Amino acid sequence: MALDLLAGNLPAFVLSALLLGLLIGSFLNVVVYRLPKMMQREWRIQAREILELPEEPADETFNLVLPHSSCPHCGHQIKPWENIPVLSWLALRGKCSSCKAPISKRYPLVELACGLLSAYVAWHFGFGWQAGAMLVLSWGLLAMSLIDTDHQLLPDTLVLPLLWLGLLLNYYGLFTSLGDALWGAIAGYLSLWSVYWLFKLVTGKEGMGYGDFKLLAMLGAWGGWQIMPLTILLSSLVGAVLGVIMLRLRNQVTSTPIPFGPYLAIAGWIALLWGDQITGAYLQFARF
Repeated sequence: MALDLLAGNLPAFVLSALLLGLLIGSFLNVVVYRLPKMMQREWRIQAREILELPEEPADETFNLVLPHSSCPHCGHQIKPWENIPVLSWLALRGKCSSCKAPISKRYPLVELACGLLSAYVAWHFGFGWQAGAMLVLSWGLLAMSLIDTDHQLLPDTLVLPLLWLGLLLNYYGLFTSLGDALWGAIAGYLSLWSVYWLFKLVTGKEGMGYGDFKLLAMLGAWGGWQIMPLTILLSSLVGAVLGVIMLRLRNQVTSTPIPFGPYLAIAGWIALLWGDQITGAYLQFARF
């Protein structure tokens, strides 16, 4: 009954996607903060095993569920009513209810961004499998972008499952054919892999990380090889403009490493939604 209502009522579907996106955005804040720490713990354990060092005392449980969220300043455990996306931050006026320490504006902004992106995807595709799949991809790209911005890291635990999901969905031709999706994944990986080694041979430095190769391969698995030129072009343009702006705002030098993952994510998302229209408009413009 509820699905029938959403299928036949676009505003209701968009509103539902907005509310779901706000909730997912709250969870993504947890993922962005905890997943890199979980990976660092795992790396430390593996390093001690390789070096045959004694095991460290067992740490307390730390995953995406436990321990419960708390204030980093006073340890106050966040109550359910204090964890309502956006509204709780506004009600608390951006401060901890216990110690009154400021709560970062980033939390409600991530929740709001996730909600708005979800609502737009629902409006763009309408009720159906494409909208559902694109919602999952949008949430994943948002989480990856934030983690890469913070740590210059694109976790395989996020990238690879989405890569395989893209191939699986396109087995049924959801966004493109399986053949185009397969060659999109190959082209995405090899294109940046080639640039990486060419840059390293010329300069002796590493220009990007392997996570960028996998991310572009994942986008190719979703949209096919056809979106690769537009994705690479847009990511380069966006990266160049925003990168320079960020360096100037932070008074950093041009040698400061800039994560490329967020620009790939933005460009790939745009190409998946409007790739045909952008390419068609460019070809029509080029004829004149």
